[in-house]
Amino acid sequence: MDHAVTVGLDGSAESLAAARWAAGEADRRGLPLRLLHAWPMLAPEAVGPAPEVDQNYWAKRIVHDAQSEIHGRYPDLPVVEDLVASDAETALLGASARSELLVLGSRGLSTAACFFLGDTSMEIVARAERPVVLVRTGLRPAPDSARGPGGVVVVGVSLHGQCDDLLEFAFEAAALREVPLHAVHGRSLPVDTYVPWAGNPDVIEEITEEARQRLGEALRSSREKFPGVRVIDSVLLESPSRAVVRAASAADLLVIGRRRQRPALAPRLGNVAHAAAHHASCPVAIVPHG
Repeated sequence: MDHAVTVGLDGSAESLAAARWAAGEADRRGLPLRLLHAWPMLAPEAVGPAPEVDQNYWAKRIVHDAQSEIHGRYPDLPVVEDLVASDAETALLGASARSELLVLGSRGLSTAACFFLGDTSMEIVARAERPVVLVRTGLRPAPDSARGPGGVVVVGVSLHGQCDDLLEFAFEAAALREVPLHAVHGRSLPVDTYVPWAGNPDVIEEITEEARQRLGEALRSSREKFPGVRVIDSVLLESPSRAVVRAASAADLLVIGRRRQRPALAPRLGNVAHAAAHHASCPVAIVPHG
């Protein structure tokens, strides 16, 4: 099934939260939802009389339970149950290439959970061809309607290179929700900006104004394409990671970019995407671009 929203299920509370979010997003986008569970030991379906013991019982149960809950919330949403005899990473990367969006559950904000998040989820985020959304448990429930009262979509904009795919995704997400888009650019001040007792106000103003102009230029074409989206643009004089995480503290969705091409020895995920995935309190969409 192409052009679907795919969610990876593993039976955890986090993956069930991801399934709920993915169902709302599929409904909002008018797309079917694929419930995918990968298990290398999945047995082929028996031909003929059913065996006394179904070796795939728990794999089916994970998907069926999610499907039942989603059907109660979105009875008209097309849902496909997909059991794959493969390891999770291979199955999810393959599904990502065939989907509009891949949704995964992520763990809490404790130090230990942040460390262990790096296993499968972060590898998929770093390699997926399409946007990946990370969803935690305990998030405020999405509204039944497309419009989220008082909501906002936040996008982090680096101003280094082209980011058309990133902005397209962010503007579309805001348009579908009928909420404003908050475009945030964080910039740490260079050391030579500071005099012994404080920052040099003239230099700070110059840096801020230059960044505002460049942010406005980066947003211009997307603003023209999505005239119904109200845009708030902010230049925050702090580290980009801190800026986007703080700006998204009450957001419906945080959208962050990931460069497809990175230097050979550089981490696959940049600092901002890494910080957002671990520390943002709302769902985080990581969009490959460039």
